[in-house]
Amino acid sequence: MPGDTVSRRGFLKLCAGTGALVAGSPALLAQGTPERTPSPPATLVDTEGRPLRLERLVVGESYVFHYPYVSTPCFLMDLGKPALPQERLETDDGRSYRWRGGVGPQRSVVAFSAICAHRMTYPTPSVSFIHYRHDEMAYTDHELKLAKREQVIYCCSEGSVYDPAEGCRVLGGPAPQPLAAIDLVLDEATGELRALGTYGGEMFEQFFDKFGFQLALQRNIADVRAPVGAVTEVLPLKDYSSNTNVC
Repeated sequence: MPGDTVSRRGFLKLCAGTGALVAGSPALLAQGTPERTPSPPATLVDTEGRPLRLERLVVGESYVFHYPYVSTPCFLMDLGKPALPQERLETDDGRSYRWRGGVGPQRSVVAFSAICAHRMTYPTPSVSFIHYRHDEMAYTDHELKLAKREQVIYCCSEGSVYDPAEGCRVLGGPAPQPLAAIDLVLDEATGELRALGTYGGEMFEQFFDKFGFQLALQRNIADVRAPVGAVTEVLPLKDYSSNTNVC
């Protein structure tokens, strides 16, 4: 009813931070909206500890950094085209949320958790079975038909395919939800990129439960749940993982 719609929109205006995630429709409000999980801000830096500048990102290159924990990898990419906000993404448990889109002059720079939403495949120093494919590739869509698409994140483990230009919505394969989004911001005054939190279908606790011991060995850390700190280093995936050409 129209009256219900107005009252709910009025309520959303009173909720700080919620309005950015909900499109203002009663359906979204009824389902619940995953808000950003705040984490200490982290500035993205290069291997020399300098703040990473947008102009240093190569279009089509896949980069890795860790956030919000020292053991949770994320992807960073410049898609070379605008990645506009998406109003109706949905987590595995049925909650809708709004993806905020890319940052930068063209809104082309995006970041997502690099933990696959199916079996939590993730990039390791030895191999990465999940990575960004800038060039066109073939995959099987939801109707089990052969499809072709460029600029996707593909997981070799079970064939899950995500579209980073649309909030990493699932294009094919068994993944039940998009990759969790990193709340990435660009400081217009300094040109620095910062991560402020995560939102969407986060899977960190399940990830720690399944891979905690392995992560501690890989990263040579005692506490895999330790926050990443004030800065987080960004590496090209090809420099982070020894083998990325696995499928």
